[in-house]
Amino acid sequence: MVFQFKTKRSKVIRDYFIITFGAAIMGLGIGVFLVDAHVVPGGVSGLSMTISYLTNGYVPVGVTMWLLNLPLFLWGIKELGTTFGTRTFWGFTSNALFIDLFRGDIPGLRFIRLQDTQTIMDLRAHDFFFLILIGATLLGIGLGFVFKFKGTTAGSDIVAAILHKRFGIKPGQAIMMTDFFIISLAGIVIFTKNLSPDKPAMSLTLYAFFLLFISSKIVDIVLDGFDYARVAYIISDKNDEIADGILNGLSRGATALKARGIYRNIDREVLMTVVPLKELTSLTEMVKQIDSDAFIIISNVHEVLGEGFRRRI
Repeated sequence: MVFQFKTKRSKVIRDYFIITFGAAIMGLGIGVFLVDAHVVPGGVSGLSMTISYLTNGYVPVGVTMWLLNLPLFLWGIKELGTTFGTRTFWGFTSNALFIDLFRGDIPGLRFIRLQDTQTIMDLRAHDFFFLILIGATLLGIGLGFVFKFKGTTAGSDIVAAILHKRFGIKPGQAIMMTDFFIISLAGIVIFTKNLSPDKPAMSLTLYAFFLLFISSKIVDIVLDGFDYARVAYIISDKNDEIADGILNGLSRGATALKARGIYRNIDREVLMTVVPLKELTSLTEMVKQIDSDAFIIISNVHEVLGEGFRRRI
């Protein structure tokens, strides 16, 4: 019992550590790479950047994010219960803190200002696309880590969940509509205040949509991982030889599924096996050597739990 308690506590500590790490990466991407580039990522972070632009940077982005997220967080608890609990509060608080920390907007730490380093300024002046790509990557990786360990950064996630509960709007649609509105609003602010004379506001708006697309794809990669295994269904008249090759040649398991061939109306077995991506070529070559007429169906595998395969975190 004591061991189980310690294990559970260690997992919680690990989760909070990685949520903090993810929030730091997000803070780096937003605060250092995106704010001064005037490319907003949507959501509360994008709205906070827009407000900062309106006030000429008088109100720090991180502080604005925290102030906007707090009522959303309380609203989420009221509407949805304790689903948005301490991990959400920790997620958006640490994210806001890291943004202002990296930008030097915290009193006593104004010397940090990573956005003013020579590397960032050079990228902003001479390789703007790469700058935005790095920002999108950091944002996606950080958010992916936060999500993977059961945290959120509040914002549009809560709005989407409430809209889904009250009006049946799908969360993905709600987030998309919210982000589209915020990015468009930021574009209008950038245009009216002429914040980026060297780049048209419309170009920055298009960069923002590109940023949104890239970061969302990277979130998916962090959550699901790259395709790391394949399941193969093998239909052959030489199943015994192929099964022996899988078991002894590849040291993998296989399952024989009872099936009936419709074309020839005969009962037969279909071999099913799961192999790592790096062993897929060996499998297909082995099958074709045994039976050149074998029919092989290969599909992606999200996760495999069992001997011989690593568990996703």
